[in-house]
Amino acid sequence: MSIDLHTVTLNPAIDETVTLDDLRPGQVHRAAAVRHNAGGKGVNVASCLADWGLHVAATGLLGIDNTAPFEALFAAKGILDRFLRVPGETRTNIKLLDRHDGRTTDINLPGLVAVPETVGRIQTYLEESVGPGTLVVLAGSLPDGLPPDTYAQMVAGLAHTGARVVLDSSGEPLARALAADVLPHCVKPNRHELEGWAGRPLAPPDVLAAARHLQGHGIPLVVVSLGTGGALFVDGDTALHAQAPEVRGSSTVGAGDAMVAGLAAGLHAGLGLEALARLATGFAVAKLGRAGPNLPGVEIVRALADQVTMTAADDWASTTATHAPH
Repeated sequence: MSIDLHTVTLNPAIDETVTLDDLRPGQVHRAAAVRHNAGGKGVNVASCLADWGLHVAATGLLGIDNTAPFEALFAAKGILDRFLRVPGETRTNIKLLDRHDGRTTDINLPGLVAVPETVGRIQTYLEESVGPGTLVVLAGSLPDGLPPDTYAQMVAGLAHTGARVVLDSSGEPLARALAADVLPHCVKPNRHELEGWAGRPLAPPDVLAAARHLQGHGIPLVVVSLGTGGALFVDGDTALHAQAPEVRGSSTVGAGDAMVAGLAAGLHAGLGLEALARLATGFAVAKLGRAGPNLPGVEIVRALADQVTMTAADDWASTTATHAPH
């Protein structure tokens, strides 16, 4: 099987989603439902890409004590499993879904303690498996034991292969990657993550300026997700704002990972910026309210992408800033 894309998840998790009628801190609750899904950003991206019909290889680190949910997902979706098994147990992330207001409270438990040598093995696998133009998605947090410049080192190591790296991370690992000599092809911070990198709150014009700054310093495509406010897409020629059709009462869990999958699918297909923005936003809105890292059928995603409203990013920034509360 020819592989279209590779995803890397160094800190995966089993997502335990607990549905509650009304979350009230300090009180006893009876759960309406609970489910468990193999998760972690790169795993979620791989799952959505497989639903789209692409051939995906997923790698990273898995604890040998609880691999079953991941192996079941990979087998069911035809994802090539290239995860390294390491001693211990993959962490569990608890998501408390409040049906009353649709919000989700995340409790992320500690994960495995990794060693740099294992990442070196993953890096060797990637460098031997990819070629010019191949897409590699590096996604999620870093486990304890790895230096914060791990992603920066991986991007640099992949540079000689000609692969295109899509990075979706946050905090110090993101900051180190953005300050490195060799930069990824695409980054997708959300607004909060971008503000963390900038070190201050960002009004809409500042969000756009920060995205342009990153693009101008050598990242060909910068995407900033804005939750219900849509997303910004900035390349060397154009800056666009994409607004998805409104979907009421749906959990947003996994929408950001679905957007990364849509970006990767669009880049793989060679789409222009507007078509890429529509597809990535269509992926994100298609994920809303769906259990686990799953997309609906291709035609549903395409129909949602067609409903995305596109505007010039400068118009969005000025209009949003004008109407923002003071």
